[in-house]
Amino acid sequence: MSEEKEAFLGRWSRLKREQAEAQAAPPVTAEVEAPRAEPPVALPPVEELKPDSDFTPFMDPRIDHATRRAALKKLFADAHFNAPDPFEAYSGDYTVGEPIPAEMLKTLNQARKLLFDEAQKPPQADPEVTQSEKDAAGGNDT
Repeated sequence: MSEEKEAFLGRWSRLKREQAEAQAAPPVTAEVEAPRAEPPVALPPVEELKPDSDFTPFMDPRIDHATRRAALKKLFADAHFNAPDPFEAYSGDYTVGEPIPAEMLKTLNQARKLLFDEAQKPPQADPEVTQSEKDAAGGNDT
């Protein structure tokens, strides 16, 4: 065991260099294949598409993005896809309901304070009348 051990970082550096050299050198035995020329897919004109047309040829990965997008726009332009979902919580327009009548608004405490100028207060008893009523009733103990 007289062999010297290689330092960790030195070994790591050497292996990285060897790996980079192996990847940079082109393989001798591998042949580069030319891409196969596949026949183009026959597509119907986008202008003639209807909602009941077959859109599967437009989903082929060989079709360019612009043509696929035009076909999908044509499909989703149908009124069937533009109808709101009745079960969607916020799809309804809740601002078109009938308003609360003014008579009912006057009975609501918050509306009475904020909306109406006239403050409806219960009639307060006059302190002088109350005192004279007490005197007439004999409630004066002086």
